[in-house]
Amino acid sequence: MGQPTSPHRLRSRPLRRATLRRAAVTYATHGWDVVPGACMTGSRLDCGQPGCRTVALHPARVDWEVAASHDPRRVRSWWRSLPFGILVATGRALDVLEVPATLGRLAAGRVAGPVAISPDGRWFYLVRPGQGLRPEFGDHLDVVLHGRGSWAPLPPTDVPEGRMRWETAPEEYDWRLPDAYLVQAAILAGLRRQLVA
Repeated sequence: MGQPTSPHRLRSRPLRRATLRRAAVTYATHGWDVVPGACMTGSRLDCGQPGCRTVALHPARVDWEVAASHDPRRVRSWWRSLPFGILVATGRALDVLEVPATLGRLAAGRVAGPVAISPDGRWFYLVRPGQGLRPEFGDHLDVVLHGRGSWAPLPPTDVPEGRMRWETAPEEYDWRLPDAYLVQAAILAGLRRQLVA
């Protein structure tokens, strides 16, 4: 399946497209499997697939799990014509722990690794793959550990609320990722400190 395009609906924005392509290729060169996501067209997200009714951020390819790649040439080609969002396929080189800002801030500065923030305040801790969600978070529907078969957005992806950004960029820790259990433990320790205070 080729790159989805719908020229009558999606406009190419050369500077924005180049910025997103550069970021996607950088992630790919560090072994992260990326795939194009829906891009902003006006005030909504559009993947370019005819008849697609999904309005939230989602992959721009139906075959995204198979297509996700860390081959820089392949990744570069996807951003040739459209300013797609950048999605990382999780459960491969990394997993992503997604938490609300109230929990995300509890581990800030206590975990050595990359953290992205969405414009609506969700925190995305990039972690080593293969760990599960700790049982203490079993009842927290707002805590998601993206692993195999899932994806997560990376900066500087655009969404209706604004733009994804790095709180702590990957290069600050030389692209090393923390253990998922350690990040969760830091959040839980922060919750305990709040209860004592």
